[in-house]
Amino acid sequence: MIQIVHHDLTMYTGESDIERALIDQYFKMKLQPEASNPPAVSKQQHEPKYRWVMLALVWLPYAAFGLVANSVAPLVTPILSDLHMSYGEMGLVLGSWQLAYIGVGVFAGSITDRFGVRKAVLAGTIIMSISAALRYLVTGFVPLLLTVALFGTGAPLVSIGAPTAVSQWFSGKSRSTAVSIYTTSPSIGGLLALAGTNSLVMPLAGFSWRLTFVYFSLVTLAAAVIWWVWARDASAAGRPKSLGVTQTLVRLVKVRNIRIIFLAGLLAFATSHGLTNWLPTLLENQGLTPARAGFLASVPMFAGIFAVLSIPALIPTRSRGRVAMLFAIENAVSLILLVTTRGAPLIAALVLFGISAYAIFPVLILMLMDSPEVGPQNMGLASGIFFAVAEIGGFGGPLLMGTFFDFSGAFFAGVVFLAALNAAILVLALFLKRSPERSPISRG
Repeated sequence: MIQIVHHDLTMYTGESDIERALIDQYFKMKLQPEASNPPAVSKQQHEPKYRWVMLALVWLPYAAFGLVANSVAPLVTPILSDLHMSYGEMGLVLGSWQLAYIGVGVFAGSITDRFGVRKAVLAGTIIMSISAALRYLVTGFVPLLLTVALFGTGAPLVSIGAPTAVSQWFSGKSRSTAVSIYTTSPSIGGLLALAGTNSLVMPLAGFSWRLTFVYFSLVTLAAAVIWWVWARDASAAGRPKSLGVTQTLVRLVKVRNIRIIFLAGLLAFATSHGLTNWLPTLLENQGLTPARAGFLASVPMFAGIFAVLSIPALIPTRSRGRVAMLFAIENAVSLILLVTTRGAPLIAALVLFGISAYAIFPVLILMLMDSPEVGPQNMGLASGIFFAVAEIGGFGGPLLMGTFFDFSGAFFAGVVFLAALNAAILVLALFLKRSPERSPISRG
C-alpha cells in the first residue's frame, strides 16, 4: 500500500530526481521508523516497564550498605570491653573501610562497566555480607580491623553500581526523581542500625554483639538474593562502547566541570562525615546527656532523607551549580550556629545542616550523570573516581576534627575548618560551566 501511494504521488507531481530522492527519504523516516532507529525504540520499550522495579531493587543493596557501614558504632562499648581495645584502635577500625574504599573505588567502576551492574552489585553485596559475618569470629583488634576493611572492598561495587543503574534506566526529569529516591537508602539503612541495634537486634541476639553482626549479615545476604533474582542489566543497544580505563580516566579529568564535581564531592564528604561522626560527642560537650545528644544527632539524617526525596527533582538542570552554592552557604552557616547557639536555634541549625549536607550529594551525582563526556557507558568508572576521591574527605574529615580537638581541647576550631571547606565549594561552583536544559523529547 505504501508503494502504491508513493508511486501515485510521484506520477502526479512529476518530480525531478532530487525531489524523488527527498520523497524517498521522507517515506523512509516517517513510514519506517522501526528500521531507521531501533536502539531508541528498544530503550523506550524497556525503560517504562521495568525501571521503577530496578530502582526498588537497587535500593535494597544500598540500604544494606548503610546498615553494615553503621553497624559498629552502636556496638562500640561491648566490643571495646570484650576485645580490650583502646579508643584509638576503635577509631582506626571505624575508618578502615573508607581507606579500603579509596583504593578499590576506581577499579570497581571499571568492573561495573565491564561486567554489568547486575553482577557487580551482587558481588559487592555478598562481600558486605561476608564482612559482617566474619566479625562473629574476631578475637582482637587486628582481626576486627581486617573484617571491617573487607567491607570497603565490596561497598564500592554497590555504591557505584546504584548510580550506574539509574543512569542507564532513567533519563531527563525521571532521573532526578530516581536519584532522590535511591540516595535515601544508605541513610535509612544507617538509621535502622543506629536506632534498632541496641533496642531490637541485641535483645533478639541474647545481647551478643557477635550474633548481632550475623543477623546484619543475613539481612544483607537476603538483599543480594532478591537483587540477583529480579535485577536486569539495561540493554546496551544504542549506547556507545566505553573506552579503556586509562583513556576514559584521562578524558574525564580533562573536563573542568568534572574536576570541580570531584573536588566538591571530597569537600562535601569531609563536611558530612567530619561532623556526623563527632556530633554526639560535640553535643555532649555542650552539656547534653548522651541519650539526648544521640537523639539530636539523628535530626540531620531525618531532615536529609526528606530533603533528598524532594529537592533534587525540583532543580532545573541549568540551576544545579547555583543550588550547590546555596547548599555550601547553608552548610557553613549551620556549622557556625551549631557551636554558638543553644535551644531552638541549635535544633534549627541541625535541620538546616541535614537538608544542605545530604541534598548536595544527589545534586553532584546528577551533574556528573548529565555531563556529556560521561554518559551511561562511562558512569561506572566516573562514579568510581567520584566516590574514591570523595572518601578521601570521608576519612580525612573525622580525622581532622579529632586532631583539632586534641590541639585546642574543643570542637570550635574543627567546625570552623569544616565551614571553610564549604566556602571552597562555593568558590569552585563559581567556575562551573552551565549545561543547557534538556529538550522535552529527552525527558523521562
